[in-house]
Amino acid sequence: MESSRFKDIRAKLNKTQKEMAQLLGVSIKAIHSYEQGWRKIPHHVERQLLFLFSRVLMNAGKLNDKCWDMLNCSDNRRKNCPAFEFNSGDLCWFINGTKCSGEAHHSWEDKMEECTGCKVFKNFFEP
Repeated sequence: MESSRFKDIRAKLNKTQKEMAQLLGVSIKAIHSYEQGWRKIPHHVERQLLFLFSRVLMNAGKLNDKCWDMLNCSDNRRKNCPAFEFNSGDLCWFINGTKCSGEAHHSWEDKMEECTGCKVFKNFFEP
């Protein structure tokens, strides 16, 4: 995640750096460093930030569609997908083990590389 994206999401959540640090379990200095681009944003922080933002979007009515409907997944693909299993089509990007490209990803970074290019993710998180 780019530092500008982190800062943009914090602003959309209407949180100060101190409040965001408390929510993410990191120091204010870490938040400042992420936003200035001095420090790489750890995967667990990115994941938590996106989760919090997704809940705001959900409450605003933005996250109504399920990923399997948007991607027209077959019954077999749905049956083998953890997002479908847990009825979490709005959290497919968050759940490890999804197999949108045919197999589960080996790391969060690999997963995010695919998810950020996916129309489901873009529909949820981009204006």
